[in-house]
Amino acid sequence: MTSLTLDTEAVAEQQLASHERYNVSVQQYKQYRSQGFLVVPNLVSQDDVDELRQHTEDLMQGRLPEQNRRMGERDFSKDHGVSCQDLEKPPEHLSPEEKAQYFLRIHMLHRKLELHERYLLHPRVLDVLQALIGPDVLALQTMLFLKPPGKPGQGWHQDSYYIPTTPDTLIGAWIAIDDCDEQNGAMWMALGSQVEPIYPPVDGYGYGDRILEDITYVTGVSNDDDEKNDLTRIAGRYPQVLVPAKAGDVVFFHGHVLHRSKINFSANRFRRSFVSHYCNARSFTQWGADGGFDDVHAAHCVDPITKMTNGSHILARGDTHLLYAPPRFGTSCSALLSPEQRRQESEYVPAMMGDMDSGMMAMTPTDPDADHDHEPAGEGSMGMMSG
Repeated sequence: MTSLTLDTEAVAEQQLASHERYNVSVQQYKQYRSQGFLVVPNLVSQDDVDELRQHTEDLMQGRLPEQNRRMGERDFSKDHGVSCQDLEKPPEHLSPEEKAQYFLRIHMLHRKLELHERYLLHPRVLDVLQALIGPDVLALQTMLFLKPPGKPGQGWHQDSYYIPTTPDTLIGAWIAIDDCDEQNGAMWMALGSQVEPIYPPVDGYGYGDRILEDITYVTGVSNDDDEKNDLTRIAGRYPQVLVPAKAGDVVFFHGHVLHRSKINFSANRFRRSFVSHYCNARSFTQWGADGGFDDVHAAHCVDPITKMTNGSHILARGDTHLLYAPPRFGTSCSALLSPEQRRQESEYVPAMMGDMDSGMMAMTPTDPDADHDHEPAGEGSMGMMSG
């Protein structure tokens, strides 16, 4: 999908193989499937947390070199939910505390900053994702939440409402930069609600499972006023659990699970987090087109016929038959490997195949050129097929 040198491929392969891999346990896998989320303690190192925390400090104070434009003055009595979408910096005359109040969250900075691309493709986060939705992983989105004291939360919602993928494999990964609890606005989950369909909007933007005969259409999704959010009553069918986390913990959560956060009630504590979204790299999506490429890859960002936007997103792990984007800042990932390197692990995966002559089950390669109907059942035969 992009022009690679042998040196680039070799470096990417070495870096992908050199980190201390995190292995998900069977219990963790079951917990994610049954509850809709999984907290992995200390997945991100203290050095990484320190780097992310310093980055947020610099961003809030307008010290990043990429912050080359100033915001206008804001009335915080009317604008409690400031969601900055660009690399702007607050007015110079404000105090550090006042500058911090100009930020709630910033989206998609992995397309502008090397650091954000690097944490989107954090190898230990990708290890967990491969176990939960992989082995092929496409990196879709980043959000940096800053949430100073007094900032609001977000009402009940399902992430697949905003980012549909087909097959539906969306997952979020929430890296805690600060310790978070009920006081400073930790997340809440409706335990087990990942079994719910995606509820479509009455009107306006939003995806939903409209094909279901008796699906309920909803209003007020993400509204933190429970009386105005129709998903509140659906979340009420499930135990609502607080999900506290320590800095360095990562919360993985299913695209269907109902979740929310509340106001940061604390006097002087931030609730900073680096949140990314992913899907299986073989899922189709029309979300998140990127027109920022200035090279030949720009033509692949949106398919003109299907409107597929997979070409806007980074192949993080594994392989895919669909389009994908390279990492802009060269962070090691599968997109930088050659097709031959990517397929070494998965081109012909052994599978149990039925032998038509003997009726036995035998281990054979899933080679599309093999004549499975006439392969003899050799060693590894598992017994007669049953219907």
